[in-house]
Amino acid sequence: MTDDSPSPSSERSGERATDHGQDAVWRLGPVYSESDRTLARLVARPVREFLRVETAGSVLLLAAAVVALVWANSPWTEAYDSFWHTTITLDIGVLTLEDTLQHWVNDALMVIFFFVVGLEIKYELVHGDLRDPKTAALPIVAAVGGMVVPAGIYAVIVAGGEGASGWGIPMATDIAFAVGVLGLLGRRIPSAARLFLLTLAIVDDIGAILVIAVFYTDDLNLIALAIAIALLGLMLVMRRLRIWSVWAYVVVGVLVWLATFESGVHATLAGVAIGLITPTRPLLEEKVARGYAQKALEDRHLDADELHRLRFLLAESVPVQERLQNRLHPVSSYFVLPVFALANAGVYLGGGVLGQALDSAVALGIAAGLVVGKPVGILLAAFLAVRLGLGRLPENTGWRMVAGLGAVGGIGFTVSLFIAGLSFPGDELLTGEAKVGILGGSLVAALLGVALLLLGGKQPVDAEDETDDAESARADT
Repeated sequence: MTDDSPSPSSERSGERATDHGQDAVWRLGPVYSESDRTLARLVARPVREFLRVETAGSVLLLAAAVVALVWANSPWTEAYDSFWHTTITLDIGVLTLEDTLQHWVNDALMVIFFFVVGLEIKYELVHGDLRDPKTAALPIVAAVGGMVVPAGIYAVIVAGGEGASGWGIPMATDIAFAVGVLGLLGRRIPSAARLFLLTLAIVDDIGAILVIAVFYTDDLNLIALAIAIALLGLMLVMRRLRIWSVWAYVVVGVLVWLATFESGVHATLAGVAIGLITPTRPLLEEKVARGYAQKALEDRHLDADELHRLRFLLAESVPVQERLQNRLHPVSSYFVLPVFALANAGVYLGGGVLGQALDSAVALGIAAGLVVGKPVGILLAAFLAVRLGLGRLPENTGWRMVAGLGAVGGIGFTVSLFIAGLSFPGDELLTGEAKVGILGGSLVAALLGVALLLLGGKQPVDAEDETDDAESARADT
């Protein structure tokens, strides 16, 4: 016969939790990082807090790029090439996929990044600034200018040469790095200006996705493409039938990726498409979960069945888009993008390669597009939009700051590297020259952007920031 009475140790734990408040239960160890253990205090919590900082993803991405460059130019440069060109075969019976590790990173792992981008775009279209045409008009027009002018500068410099297909490379803006640079400048940048750059970068992503889909697609396999579209339609039907199992959508999503991969359209676009059809509204109203929780806790006891149902109801009270973005954004920022940078940023610069790249029209065209084309295009398009009454400058933001934001938009790193790989397939020389232009141009654009934003002077504190400061002061007192 078993004794269901609480043990003395559990009673003491309960007493300690009560004595020290609700937070004490975490210090007793259910979640390791919240406990009072030495490694939790000295390692786990500091790492967790670092990852919460908006610049953390940019720092890891930059570190991965530096490691790749050092590795590719070290005595182990052959090891770098051989590692990322290791052939990996996926045999699933009816289909065999064989490619290098670098291509698996670019074609498969980056699907997660583009899926998160699709989720962010969907949110902005339904709930964010892209929903309001008046608010979105200025950054949309500025983003278009920031794509057209760099592409035009590149086309003029290359002038129909062997690198002409790389015109899409300087069009991209790296959201992670751009937001990270603004984060380093802190309160000097008004929240309205941050929102302007974020919206601009999202529109830029939409443009880059369209460019990849239309201009960087190999020979189309129409049957495979039709299957991919049909599977996306199946996911919509599953939503209408109220099939809620996430794993059912994961299986169909993998099939969408396989069909897109075989179609000739770049497989990462499958991630964008799935992100765009992900629901941004909860499947259940909060009151359903709240009502069930109140009823289940009437007897002050939860059994396993009630707990299972309550977890499900609580989860479905939050939009699928929000839940997935919350879970996958850290994976994308702290794993996918650093691995991508590690696999693609390693450019050998010895043996006169650097000098050759600096004389290359491809590298010069990309660098000029990012450093000159981006800020000029964004500034000129924004000026015309304001003059024509299509939009107005963000609050507490002047033209010098817009120029600085445009320069920061010239940090093209991730998506530019991605498009470079699509522009010159199999041509290691042109790809290497393009990477030199991207790395050098992005670095100069970042420094130029910081200089212009600092010259813009400290802007007036936003009202919401003043409220936050007042609340913090009251809390301190």
